[in-house]
Amino acid sequence: MGASSTPAWRLHRTIPSDTEVGSRLIDDLSMQMREHGWDERQIFQVQLAYEEAIVNAIRHGNRYSPEKTVEVVFICNSQQVRIEITDQGCGFDPGAVPDPTSDERLENPGGRGVLMIRECMSDVSYGKGGCQLTMVKDRSDLSIGHDDDQDDE
Repeated sequence: MGASSTPAWRLHRTIPSDTEVGSRLIDDLSMQMREHGWDERQIFQVQLAYEEAIVNAIRHGNRYSPEKTVEVVFICNSQQVRIEITDQGCGFDPGAVPDPTSDERLENPGGRGVLMIRECMSDVSYGKGGCQLTMVKDRSDLSIGHDDDQDDE
């Protein structure tokens, strides 16, 4: 980052296994993304990926257990947003998640979250046996939803 850019912003919270509490955190990140000059499309993509990821951590990871918490870390600057979400569940193998776009799964309403997160973010990785998700959005990444894409007929 250059000397004239806004310094990186960081937020680290440990929250209960409550989706409402988890969802409120995204407002702070969205505001910081705007302050760092991100466009609304990219902010929306990050919001969408975060909402899916935090619900997965609370619902599938911690199974809504009031004894368990979720750790959330946001880092935002003018070039990159990084989100780390760590639950206290048993973990999972992201490679074992069935492809929701396969013919036999097209009618199944579940199982699309992991795919959506990958589509919205520049880089997605799992650690700690599937209990930790790290998502990165690079400013240069103009993934899904281009207004100038005319190939969708």
